[in-house]
Amino acid sequence: MLSRGIFVFLVLLQVSFSANAAAETFRILNVNSYTAEWSWTREQIDGFIEGIGNPGLELRTVDLDAKNMSGGRPDRIRLAAEIAETWKPHLIFLTDDTALEKIGTLYADSPVPVVFSGIDGEPSDYGLGEVRNMTGAVEREHFTGTIRLLKSISPGEIRRIAVILDSSPTWDRVRERMEEETARCGIIEIAEWIRPETFDEFKTSMLRIQNTVDAIGVLGIFNFSDGGTFADYGEVLRWTAENSSLPDFSFWSSRVERGTLCALMVSGTEQGRLAGKIAGRILVEKVPPSAMAAEQTTTAHPVISLARAKKLGIGIRSGILLESTVFPRFIWDK
Repeated sequence: MLSRGIFVFLVLLQVSFSANAAAETFRILNVNSYTAEWSWTREQIDGFIEGIGNPGLELRTVDLDAKNMSGGRPDRIRLAAEIAETWKPHLIFLTDDTALEKIGTLYADSPVPVVFSGIDGEPSDYGLGEVRNMTGAVEREHFTGTIRLLKSISPGEIRRIAVILDSSPTWDRVRERMEEETARCGIIEIAEWIRPETFDEFKTSMLRIQNTVDAIGVLGIFNFSDGGTFADYGEVLRWTAENSSLPDFSFWSSRVERGTLCALMVSGTEQGRLAGKIAGRILVEKVPPSAMAAEQTTTAHPVISLARAKKLGIGIRSGILLESTVFPRFIWDK
């Protein structure tokens, strides 16, 4: 029996709905690629609970912690499989690609339905293209919209960009879609894709491109080795804000909160809410997962770091700020 020591994050959450006290209680195993403390993951879980509607829930959560161990922690993968075997959940909810790859593949075409959210790749990337018991919400970045936002707030011409990715295979599909959009829209040139292995290599690359491109896409910043572990992504972004003079962009508010200039963000809450609605149809309406194709969320909302803009000497029109979520200061200055 696998130990459930304090090194394993395991939560039992009881969710009740007073409006329907007689609702059937459903056991749901939630497996996160990262950790539930991270805002992106938390948004998906909260959105899922909201989206599922009025059933009573028993939600058990296991975090694979893939940001600190590439591919997820083996002990937590085993724990999730053990809970699924002994607890017999009515449904498994997976967030992000590592959970789909490591847990979804274990339950392909099994009797238990599987719903996912936050998937950057395609289910077929993990051999799950024609699986009858699995569906959910796929995550698609708002690349062209983000570039238009960047161009609208930057005083200089933005034509050539570099994009930072870490070693995670999650980014392969993101890169593919960005290249397709670049070819189709022609509003930007991706001059260089950079995939450092270490934090020192990241720093060297960032300094090298200061005079060769007009802006930087800060995407994969989690798997840079640094003294035997991965560099904390918050420290990676802080170093960037303090040492790069180029405007930068991403697709998630968690980056902008930590110093990246702007994003037309993907909503974790909307991803989770869509997954929750799908799960509700499976559990309450008894709709088979095979009858519902995976769906893409559409909400895009501008997010701007005013602190980063000030550091770069960029003045942003009030109309843009009024339409955006604005972070007035760096998170480390709070």
